[in-house]
Amino acid sequence: MTSLTPPSGDPTVDVPSASVVEQSRLRMVALVPAHDEAVGIGATIEALLAQTRPLDAIIVIGDNCTDDTVAIASRYPVTVIETAGNQHRKSGALNLAWRRFAADADIVVTVDADTELDANAVADWEAEFQADPSLGGSTAKFTMRPGKGMLLRWQRFEFATSVDVALRRGSTSVLAGAGAALRNEALGAVMERGDREGPWTYASTVEDFELTHRLRELGWACRTSPTIRAFTDPMPSVSALWGQRLKWSSGTAEDLMSFGLTRLTFLAWSQQAAGALAVLTRILWVLVTIWAFMLGAGGFNPLWLLLPAITITLSVKRALRIPYRDWRDIVLAALVVPQEVYSWLQVGWFASSWWRVLAARVTRRRPDYWAVQYRAERG
Repeated sequence: MTSLTPPSGDPTVDVPSASVVEQSRLRMVALVPAHDEAVGIGATIEALLAQTRPLDAIIVIGDNCTDDTVAIASRYPVTVIETAGNQHRKSGALNLAWRRFAADADIVVTVDADTELDANAVADWEAEFQADPSLGGSTAKFTMRPGKGMLLRWQRFEFATSVDVALRRGSTSVLAGAGAALRNEALGAVMERGDREGPWTYASTVEDFELTHRLRELGWACRTSPTIRAFTDPMPSVSALWGQRLKWSSGTAEDLMSFGLTRLTFLAWSQQAAGALAVLTRILWVLVTIWAFMLGAGGFNPLWLLLPAITITLSVKRALRIPYRDWRDIVLAALVVPQEVYSWLQVGWFASSWWRVLAARVTRRRPDYWAVQYRAERG
């Protein structure tokens, strides 16, 4: 493994330019955990094989599969392994493959089995890590390819907004395991905590959020790549979307309660506070509307149009940043009702997740959020 100077954590330290950093070839290994992903595993592998800078190894982990995932993956020139009785879901699969095939790599690339990386991804990641010795992890810009249905467009809008925020900040709190590159030296530093079998913890439902936090604690930079795009499947139904986001939101809430309020978690806690405010605002809106109706309040005030006008303007501005957008995305952003429906969904899974997390604290019975997502997707 290439030896690099550990990050100082001091933002005043100059980062060597690409011309100064040694440009030796890095060993880059891709890990692809796959649980019943027969539909998408072929496209994922083909995208990895089509990289302009070939990977040094591609490891597909068939994790407790009951379909043809392993058989399909075995048709390609990649290494395919299967887990035996893995009880730790994605983290267990990743740790198994990391210990056997990636412990000597310089860069570990993680890709979900329903995600396709653009052909420039590996080459650009190699350049990013060579240019910045303080970089611990870089995540791709996620989106969905054009398709039909309002649900897909909602998700594309949400992803595009999230990516823009991360790029403006110059950092991210989540190196999304669906498509990210991680410096192995940084992963080794996380391992030195002594509380895990591999870089990915078994104590968190959102293992990529927990790992990113640990990297940031150690002073490593975590960013969204400005040049690398990853295409992932949208949730095909409201129930599947609800199950996925309930897992994400609940896992994040659990981890934040474990991490506490620090300079590294302040932004994430602020986002949770904003979510709570959104819940309260909508509850108050419903109560005030009912109250006004019961009192027979009427009339019209032009000021009532101010908030919708601001909301529409910001929504359209964000829609213009959606990759592969078309006129329907702009129209959807300009219509208040569809966006408000999605906002109510977001408020719903946020409130439900915190209710479950707090209830689990009282009853000491923690739900299996992976099972919740699996059931929702199959349903």
